[in-house]
Amino acid sequence: MRPEVIPLAMCPEGCEGIVVEVNGGMGLIRRLAELGFTKGARVRVLHSSPPGPVLVMVKGSRIALGRGVAMRVMISLQEVI
Repeated sequence: MRPEVIPLAMCPEGCEGIVVEVNGGMGLIRRLAELGFTKGARVRVLHSSPPGPVLVMVKGSRIALGRGVAMRVMISLQEVI
């Protein structure tokens, strides 16, 4: 069964996944990479309440992303065991 790939902004609180792609210009991709959003990075949504920002844990850091930016980070959903 193939894992579902969705934008980070669409994940509910507690959702975990792996970054598979970041869409956008080189400046945005570089900035998100500096924050830890690189292909293969594990992310967990700590807080999400539309239309506000999304608070996530990535590589040991808590990062708040605007919803528009979070829509550009595509993740593969992981089952929590």
